[in-house]
Amino acid sequence: MSISQIGRSIGESPTLKLNEKAAILRQKGDPIIHLGGGEPKSKAPIDAILAASAHLNTGEIRYTPADGTIDMKKAIIRYTEEYYNRLVEPENVMASGGAKQAIMVALQAVVNPQEEVIFPAPYWVSYPDMVKLCQGIPVPVLPEDGTFYPRLQDIEQQVGSYTKAVIINSPNNPTGAMYSEQFIAEIVEFCEKRDLYLIMDDIYHRLIFDNRKMINCYDYAKDRTENSKLIVINGVSKQYAMTGFRIGWAVASKKLINVMSNIQSHQTSGPSVLLQKAATGALNGLQSCVENLRITLENNRNIMIDRLNSFEGVKVRQPDGTFYCFADFSAYEKDSMKLSNFLIDKVQVLTVPGIAFGLDGHLRLSYCGSVKDITEGIERMKWALDLNSPNELYIGDRKLVRDWT
Repeated sequence: MSISQIGRSIGESPTLKLNEKAAILRQKGDPIIHLGGGEPKSKAPIDAILAASAHLNTGEIRYTPADGTIDMKKAIIRYTEEYYNRLVEPENVMASGGAKQAIMVALQAVVNPQEEVIFPAPYWVSYPDMVKLCQGIPVPVLPEDGTFYPRLQDIEQQVGSYTKAVIINSPNNPTGAMYSEQFIAEIVEFCEKRDLYLIMDDIYHRLIFDNRKMINCYDYAKDRTENSKLIVINGVSKQYAMTGFRIGWAVASKKLINVMSNIQSHQTSGPSVLLQKAATGALNGLQSCVENLRITLENNRNIMIDRLNSFEGVKVRQPDGTFYCFADFSAYEKDSMKLSNFLIDKVQVLTVPGIAFGLDGHLRLSYCGSVKDITEGIERMKWALDLNSPNELYIGDRKLVRDWT
């Protein structure tokens, strides 16, 4: 069988694979704890459910415009004005099948073969493969100071004649780091000066902690014309706990949105009318659900960090936002894939190996589940790794005996 070069270069998403594995283990009745998940457990907003139900009852489930329905666009425009203080027109907006598709279509619209796309590491698992799908070259950049907070010079020294775009995800998946206002201001100015596309992946922008304020990239953009190469990506998946609804969007120049919409029209046509109705309901409805989720996540973060700090060999930085922490377990095992598999096999706790995000020796742990899952999951992990723990552990009625050193 002949497989294309692109097809051979792309692997499966490790996070989606873990979700599949967790579902299979649960179906078998195994007492699995999933600390690798990337979706909040709260219900979708009632306004989203009611809007979708009302439209479903009409029976009019039809095609939509490739760039989104009028109501969806109006909701995005209102959201952009409220949270970004930026007034845009319908032609500046494209709704899509999730923020992931919006990023993918943006890359396809601007990246030529062998052109480079730069993004700070650790990075979201899909960025490298998304760039490869465009026949581009992904260029991850680890901060030289060893932190999770990039500096402009980290990015600047990687920019060359083939660089086409920069992707910034803040707050960041997997680290939970919220990049500084100074860095965002500098990267916006730098990309404008160097004529680079800047893709701001803002999917977690309202899920921030410790009384931090959202950082608005538009505040630092000098080019407010239709020549701007700033692309802002967002969606309902994270802040509204609507991961399965698959609605995201992009805000950019009219010319670029037109190109992106043309590409999307041939890929998937327009997003589902039913799911756009739900997303519109969420955006236009009561926003207390977002704040309630944010407060829950901040509390869960505190619990997880407190438990992780009880490990003698774990190093962890307190996340500023999202629902992930990226903990350094290299004192126990430098091969994060090996460590992740060990924890699944021995104590049935799912984590995501750091190598998938560009930094080995780490595990991405999610605190978007229940407090019970967090505390019991970390307890199991500590028992498996800390040789000073008791030799036995009970998981329900099942007794585990440590048979490794």
